[in-house]
Amino acid sequence: MPDHSHHVRLLRSLADALEAQSDPADDPFAPHPNTQTILSTRHTSRSQLNYAVPEALQLQQRIRRYNADTGIQHGDIVALALDAFLRAKGYPPDLTTPKAETT
Repeated sequence: MPDHSHHVRLLRSLADALEAQSDPADDPFAPHPNTQTILSTRHTSRSQLNYAVPEALQLQQRIRRYNADTGIQHGDIVALALDAFLRAKGYPPDLTTPKAETT
């Protein structure tokens, strides 16, 4: 009888990843509840994220304007946008790793 344990582990991993993704909502830009919890935690550890982006997209100016309109901090705006994009593409965070937890 063939050993299917490797396939079972892969399927369990896939099921865990799918479960971590949010259900489709009316608002595709609504933050995932886990992301909201992390961002609202006062003592969430943070790290710098530096990438060169095309100036023509005016991302810095748009982020500043959005911050002025909503009061959401610049880093949280970037975190929300990237988290939503990566989850939609099938890359949810592994919140079981020590680096993903809050301190």
